[in-house]
Amino acid sequence: MRALRFALVPLALAGVLSAAEAPIDGAALYNSRCGTCHDNSTSDRMPKRAEIAARTPEAVFNTMFSGAMLIQASGLSQDEGRAIARYLTGKDFTAGSAPLSGMCTTPAKAFSIAATDWNGWGFDTDNSHYQPKPGLSAADVPKLKLKWAFGFPGDRVAYAQPAVAGGRLFVGSAGGSVYSLDASTGCTYWAYKAGSSVRTGIVLAKAKSGKYIAYFGDLSANIHAVDVETGKQIWKLKMEDHPAARITGTPVYYGGRLYVPVASLEEGSAARAQYECCTFRGSMMALDAETGKTIWKTYAIADTPKPYRKSKVDVQQWGPAGAAIWSAPTLDLKRKLIYASTGDSYTDIDVDTDDAILAFNMDTGKIMWKAQVLEHDNFIVGCPGAPNCPTTNGPDYDFGTSPILRSLGDGKQVIVAGQKSGIVWGLDPDQQGKVLWKIKVGAGSALGGVEWGHAADEQNTYAAIADKNVRTGATPGLYAINLKTGEKVWGTPAPEVKCAVPAGCIPAQSAAVSVMPGVVFSGAINAHFRAYSTKTGEIIWDVDTAKPYDTVNRVEAKGGSVDGPGPVIVNGMVYTNSGYGSFGGSAGNVLLAFSVDGK
Repeated sequence: MRALRFALVPLALAGVLSAAEAPIDGAALYNSRCGTCHDNSTSDRMPKRAEIAARTPEAVFNTMFSGAMLIQASGLSQDEGRAIARYLTGKDFTAGSAPLSGMCTTPAKAFSIAATDWNGWGFDTDNSHYQPKPGLSAADVPKLKLKWAFGFPGDRVAYAQPAVAGGRLFVGSAGGSVYSLDASTGCTYWAYKAGSSVRTGIVLAKAKSGKYIAYFGDLSANIHAVDVETGKQIWKLKMEDHPAARITGTPVYYGGRLYVPVASLEEGSAARAQYECCTFRGSMMALDAETGKTIWKTYAIADTPKPYRKSKVDVQQWGPAGAAIWSAPTLDLKRKLIYASTGDSYTDIDVDTDDAILAFNMDTGKIMWKAQVLEHDNFIVGCPGAPNCPTTNGPDYDFGTSPILRSLGDGKQVIVAGQKSGIVWGLDPDQQGKVLWKIKVGAGSALGGVEWGHAADEQNTYAAIADKNVRTGATPGLYAINLKTGEKVWGTPAPEVKCAVPAGCIPAQSAAVSVMPGVVFSGAINAHFRAYSTKTGEIIWDVDTAKPYDTVNRVEAKGGSVDGPGPVIVNGMVYTNSGYGSFGGSAGNVLLAFSVDGK
């Protein structure tokens, strides 16, 4: 299961009264789904009902649908979740509906996209997370100070990577809003209500009409196209009908097409005893960027799921299933291929496209080759005790990172892929993904190894290792690996830090990393955000983001774990979210913008 990636997806509500939906009883749902634990809590790790009631309904909702209670809330629709939140807090939802503070007082300049802008997930179509012209030098980095902070209203988790272009910043939120901000000051131009949590990055493109469009996915498996200037919806389309489907990987735009990866939460849903596991298959889609019309859709698993056995409690089981695509695809324009990394299998029916790098033809969607790095990684949540568990339980070593395509000279290239096993792979794009080299730099676990993304400049790839919940042999930290040989250049263990609460001490470096000439940036679950020398691995800048902030939009905000998306480096500024409060992380709801001396 991709670590820290869950949010529950709405299921259809049953029952109609006179063509209207039946009212939802929040009290009854709370008593049946939550009260047994929270009304009688004696654990410091489980909040009592009174503590939960003091929160905002948005915070309670997000805990169920993108936080610590997502497995316990499995099967609830979002409307049911809102009913529970209203009942518990005695308040209605207000975040996003109240007038926005911190609005920009002057119109934005005419929008355009420059080569140095950070557009989409990986900065370039290679998904390198490398900014070659950052607008600041390595010598400037130790002088970085906070310039402004933006608070996400009502949220307790910050997990979407910004895009910065044309002097504006675009970022999604757990609360389901996408914001357009001034990149220099943080003031707000507009806010768009997506209707579901947005944790993808934002990709920006110019339409045939000359209008600029922002594209992004949400956790209900919708893709949105929004006018960059006004924040008005152009179109919104659902990419997959499976009730557990979601989009977490940032779409990629090229040549009038939008390439979209699709993932799912079904391995979490399958923990329920009566669930008929499993029927979801990951997919890659090509859309017409103007209209959203599907050009092609290719499933990562070709065979349609069929009934194949009964579970331990006599519930029908289906397969094959799995191979979700969690991360942004990578474009190989030379070979006209799209590379995508896949997640694990959910069932005993083995396939050869899970835990793999797949190469899709850009024009047709046909899978041209597949390079599986681990067989029999069959996994669902709750194993080995859950009734639906595969006979052979996998280690959950799927890919949550985007492949990186880099040139080695003499016309040679390498595909670099980091895995939750702690292994970084170098594959040959000219030999159908043949392994050129591999190196194990982490112990690996379901919450370990390389989780969200590595980066690469011209010489090395830089992999942050989480190794969270690893009992022995954990090696959290940052590692540099030579692109040509796969040899470790340097490794810097995660520093020990002092903290007031246990969650603040977790050293895991799960977040995606980003690199500029001379410097690589990496965040940690213990809330530290650091810069390292690319030559030696020395830490040259370190800031603890776990504190309250005065925000430009006057939203009460604080920082927490730095996890999930990678930093964005543009025009002399560095941006990061702080507050990935899931799976042992510390909660927060802030976007931070750093510049040299805070100017």
